[in-house]
Amino acid sequence: MREDDLTTDGGPVRMPDDDDTPPGEDAAEIDKDRRWGRRVVARVVTALAGLLVFVALVAPDTLGGLTPGAFLRIPVEALVGVALVLVLPARARRPAVVLGGVVLGLLAVLKIVDVGFTAVLARPFDPLVDWTLFGAGLDFLAGSIGRIGADATVGVAVVLAVAVLVLMTTAALRLSGVVVRRRIFATRAVMVLGAAWVICAVLGAQIVPDVPVASTSTAALAYDRAAQVRAGLQDEQAFAAQIAADPFRDTPADQLLTGLRGKDVVLTFVESYGRSAVENPDLAPKVDPVLDDGTRRLAAAGFGARSAFLTSSTFGGSSWLAHATFLSGLWVNNQQRYNTLVSSDRLTITSAFHRANWRTVAVQPGTTGAWPEAAFYGFDQLYDFPKLAYHGPDLGWATVPDQYILSAFQRGERADPNHPPVMAEVDTVSSHAPWPFVPPVLDWNSVGDGSVYTGLAAGAPPRDAVWAKGTPAVRDAYARSIEYAINSLVSYVQTYGDDNLVLVFLGDHQPLSLVSGAGASHDVPITIVAKDKTVLDRISGWKWQDGLKPGPQAPVWRMDGFRDRFLTAFGSQGESIH
Repeated sequence: MREDDLTTDGGPVRMPDDDDTPPGEDAAEIDKDRRWGRRVVARVVTALAGLLVFVALVAPDTLGGLTPGAFLRIPVEALVGVALVLVLPARARRPAVVLGGVVLGLLAVLKIVDVGFTAVLARPFDPLVDWTLFGAGLDFLAGSIGRIGADATVGVAVVLAVAVLVLMTTAALRLSGVVVRRRIFATRAVMVLGAAWVICAVLGAQIVPDVPVASTSTAALAYDRAAQVRAGLQDEQAFAAQIAADPFRDTPADQLLTGLRGKDVVLTFVESYGRSAVENPDLAPKVDPVLDDGTRRLAAAGFGARSAFLTSSTFGGSSWLAHATFLSGLWVNNQQRYNTLVSSDRLTITSAFHRANWRTVAVQPGTTGAWPEAAFYGFDQLYDFPKLAYHGPDLGWATVPDQYILSAFQRGERADPNHPPVMAEVDTVSSHAPWPFVPPVLDWNSVGDGSVYTGLAAGAPPRDAVWAKGTPAVRDAYARSIEYAINSLVSYVQTYGDDNLVLVFLGDHQPLSLVSGAGASHDVPITIVAKDKTVLDRISGWKWQDGLKPGPQAPVWRMDGFRDRFLTAFGSQGESIH
């Protein structure tokens, strides 16, 4: 600054220019712009809060229901909430709004969990008994994407759940403030929308089929879950009474399973082998020829087969519930029932064989730790993952190939010609998601300690690669895994079968909904294979169909009905019938 630009007091001289705006007017204009900007931001935040609450109230709890039309609804819960804010005194308003926001947040999280459960298990989450399934889900994730990925997924899920609760409560508080400040407008809006809601409810108005415009979905969800918890608490005592009412409890050992004396009975649960495998148009063209070919191969070796369907107590997962249902003759469809059952002395198919002096073994490659249920089921020997001594590649959750499982069982229990009659529950796992690698059926002499699979799996894609390719690839991988499971069993019977071998194999449950398709039943195939004709004669009254593939008209029983029919057909009562 030049010296002549200064005043006598040393201050700068203001020179005339084009801006003759009085001092302070610039600041006022800037302040006005800032206020306008804040108002815009406030309105956007309020709109987002309203959208968040609205979506939480009307969003469906299934993937199939997530369509734009599903959101064209008037939620009665919003109308009731606004009315309460208008009538509550100021001191009670804020606590009530906070409580409402937390409850709505919890229900929103529950809906999200329901979406996942319905997509996989074809049923909503049970808040009383399903907590243990999260551990099983974590194990599956770890086997599919690795432990780090699984832990990261859990961490993200927890953060999102907390965020939903915080955001929903904050949104409710913000909206309640708007209602209080604009009381007249809010009152009129509630009256108009309330009248519209009543009219739509009376008329049953629907824009989307089965989605009423007059929505009560969130209130119904809260009521249904409360009723579900109450029913679950009452069910425990009722189920205990069912356990005690056992017609075979006091059956003498010499009257049990007399029609199978001297036989080796191998009961095999084939993972995720559901009715959709033999009937779904995307799966059956791949699986059915394998079953038909297996029937021919077994017939050439002198074996007959009979097949039907059982309705499983679970869907898409929780295999242990299906195992318990099948073996105990009781409907075990949740963890609470399972825990009650395994702490009882209920006679199971396996413990009946144990009581009748069979050597009883369980082959469970998916069991990596303690399994106290072995005593309840009456097993003399457990071949879990460590005892199977598998030296092949790590393939995720379903690490041990089915053929290796059967080979290890054969070496451990049936290789000695003088072995005592053995009854085995063999759980195969190669058809368990995510199906990263499906090996071929090998010559049995080359299976060895499993190291042969290392080279075979060398070029296999990452464990999660199948899912990235979409539904067709997932279904194709599942179908190939079922083909492998069936071919392994057929080859086992061809190679090691004799007059004393009886094979019973069935699915534990349908595969997840992505594979089974929308609206799939809970049915799974079941087959009995034997060379001794008298074994199949014992079940002639069951009207099961010939061969490994049950057709559309094959009998369908509930899975819990099998135990009593089986023990009757092959016990002393069965002798009197035949």
